[in-house]
Amino acid sequence: MAAISSLKGMVCAAVTAAVVVGGAAGPLAAAPGPGPVPGSTGSGDSLFPQAGNGGYDAQRYRVVLDYRRDGSISASTRLTARARHPLSSFSLDLEGLRVERVRVDGREATFRRHGHELVITPVRPVRGAFAARVAYHGTPHSHTDPDGSSEGWIATADGATTVNEPVGAMTWFPDNDTPRDKARYTFAVTAPSRRAVVANGILVDRSRHGARTTWTWRQGEPMASYLAMISIGDYRVFRSTMRTVAGRRLPVWSFVERSLGPQRGARHLVPRIVRWEERRFGAYPFDSTGMVAHELSVGYALETQDRPVYPGGPGVGVLVHELAHQWYGDSVTPRDWGDIWLNEGFATYAEWLWTAAHGGDSTRATFRALYRQNGPKSDLWKPAPAALSDPADLFGPAYLRGAMTLQVLRQRVGTDHFFDILRSWARLRRHGGASTHGFIGLSERISGDRLHRMFRRWLYTPARPRGY
Repeated sequence: MAAISSLKGMVCAAVTAAVVVGGAAGPLAAAPGPGPVPGSTGSGDSLFPQAGNGGYDAQRYRVVLDYRRDGSISASTRLTARARHPLSSFSLDLEGLRVERVRVDGREATFRRHGHELVITPVRPVRGAFAARVAYHGTPHSHTDPDGSSEGWIATADGATTVNEPVGAMTWFPDNDTPRDKARYTFAVTAPSRRAVVANGILVDRSRHGARTTWTWRQGEPMASYLAMISIGDYRVFRSTMRTVAGRRLPVWSFVERSLGPQRGARHLVPRIVRWEERRFGAYPFDSTGMVAHELSVGYALETQDRPVYPGGPGVGVLVHELAHQWYGDSVTPRDWGDIWLNEGFATYAEWLWTAAHGGDSTRATFRALYRQNGPKSDLWKPAPAALSDPADLFGPAYLRGAMTLQVLRQRVGTDHFFDILRSWARLRRHGGASTHGFIGLSERISGDRLHRMFRRWLYTPARPRGY
């Protein structure tokens, strides 16, 4: 994530969805132990404890969405999931929109709304694999974050774009809205034929039905819900292919709002930056890349998986930042929002690396300038980036102080060990969840050094570390 006017970042899209959980579940032998219980209506996240739900693992979503020119949608979301234990009921996150019906494993299920929770009670408790389908409609609205910014479904004059970090996905499809529950996605979005539709992954079908066209995109790699994106707009569409460092052919899809011009410079930078980051972070983790540029009014860019969303024509720093997130944030995703420095500190440090490699200040010089310019009373030092307690601080110290922490780590363990740590982190946690504790442990194993005191000073102490 990168803020265009402040230290912040996000993205995503929206419209029709249907939810199904898991493939059809056959009869299973009753497991020993307690009987079916309701799944929790919260994930226990340190900053957003009521976001997400417990009791099951989402595996696939198929969101089918029909967008109307008046801004409304008719949608269904099909979720396939696996219950961790027998569930008498389970919940999905859905804000606004009117639910028409819910089916679980092909049978009508009862449901109730409680705030942003859609609580579903199937005819029979679910055990093991199950599938749920939710049909709904209405006019989606954006969600206001604790820091006052807008996310989720963002209506535009020519359509809509979704930017979901941290909890905006629930404004346009029912989901388990927590980064700790990744799944694979299919988006089938129908819109007026004069509009283009982009989403995550690979375009697998585009079919026209008179004045309307359905675009079907498939994300084949696990993805957190906050990284899901659809965008409907008056786009110029650019399709090409690039070669990765390993020689893999990678589709490049870029969607640029016509009013922004062709954005030739930014589009040509994407393959160059991806290869440059591959040499430092390891193999690119997904099956396509590109960009989505639209005159959004949100004030930030978002690292939506495969193709980040930019509110206008992006500069090189923002491109480097959001593409670095494909490794750190998208592929390796914090399980708890309190560890967001693992996203933003890494992507900010990637900007420092790019600057140093292209004739600018070294990463050490950038660190020293920040340290000297921010005395003990500076807001840079509090709250500590891995000890957040207020969700309004989510997009604050994680950026610069997170990057400074990485520079201190590099100076402590040496450049060779440092890049070994970064590449190993991306490789070993690929498409999975991560924590600050895990990163510290990996850093100590690779370097052979005891680093807990250093990390405590830089990540957990709300004060300016001394001696730098």
